[in-house]
Amino acid sequence: MTELSIYDKGYSTYISKLSLKKLPLVCWNFYSEFINVLYTSLADQQYLKQMESKQQWQTNFEFEKLMNEDTVVVVTCPSLKIVYATKNIVRMNGYESHEVIGKSPKMFQGEATCPVISKEIGLAVQNKQPFDKVVTNYCKNGSLYQCHIQGFPVFNKSGELINFIAFERAA
Repeated sequence: MTELSIYDKGYSTYISKLSLKKLPLVCWNFYSEFINVLYTSLADQQYLKQMESKQQWQTNFEFEKLMNEDTVVVVTCPSLKIVYATKNIVRMNGYESHEVIGKSPKMFQGEATCPVISKEIGLAVQNKQPFDKVVTNYCKNGSLYQCHIQGFPVFNKSGELINFIAFERAA
């Protein structure tokens, strides 16, 4: 038994000299949830980078810096039909990304949405200008949330409007 106590003392001394501090893993669920969020975010970033390259976007967005687990990215075609939404959209408003594809972002608006702000966003889109607005949107279950939207027109290398991209987060 003394041999084990010598080992324990030696191991304790060795660990205490390391600059590495560790905490016990209390629950695998926390780790699993973190890894899932990280993997999903990286997959979304990779897809957006591929879209940017394939469609030859004139602007190179730094998705690694612009996106985090609370930032939803929505990409529309010039006619304002959603062509891509990051997977974390479900955490913001209850819609799965596949449920919004092919629909207009107006699907998130309703009676409580300020018509003045909607008109300002519409004018910015019509004039192919960036915008930064907070709008009242609706979740899938009908509840309201304030959404901070930073929208940008996206042009290809030839200068043609190819997409609109919006970085959204709950305000």
